[in-house]
Amino acid sequence: MSDYTFESNYWGDCCNTFDEDQKHYVYARYMGLKQVGYSFDVEGKSIVDIGGGPTSMLLKTLNLNKGLVVDPINYPVWTFLRYSIKNINVMVSRGEDFISNDRFDECWIYNCLQHTDDPELIIQNALKSAKTLRIFEWINVPAHDGHPVELTKEKLDQWIGKEGKTIQLAESGCYGTAYYL
Repeated sequence: MSDYTFESNYWGDCCNTFDEDQKHYVYARYMGLKQVGYSFDVEGKSIVDIGGGPTSMLLKTLNLNKGLVVDPINYPVWTFLRYSIKNINVMVSRGEDFISNDRFDECWIYNCLQHTDDPELIIQNALKSAKTLRIFEWINVPAHDGHPVELTKEKLDQWIGKEGKTIQLAESGCYGTAYYL
């Protein structure tokens, strides 16, 4: 099981999440989300966000029917209260252990899988839990502290069962090769 100290230390007290929040607009564009102002109109859908952390993109949605964030870290209590105001539940759990009795319209995974022990299992769980998978992940980054997995396009295509796209990015805090679907 991964040591989540690295990731927890990155977020600190969760008060300044701008570094990740600015990237959400890049991720969302490639994930095919409809941006309205600084929000994403999800048109009444139910969405599970695996690895959403203390500042899930679900917080930036309009017309969310039901939301769920699955993340293994116990963030400050106020982050859970913020989610509840937006009708978003939080499950403190690894994505590898996520099994849903509910079927969601969509599952979102972004900037998450390189932090996990078994990204293939997380994708299997995601595909079982939702009709549509939207994904944005950094690929070809060698494993290092806090990032025990190196993702590749070939692995993600195989695990998802369809071919995703890749792009080289250098904008809004996003630098490197990304995979998206």
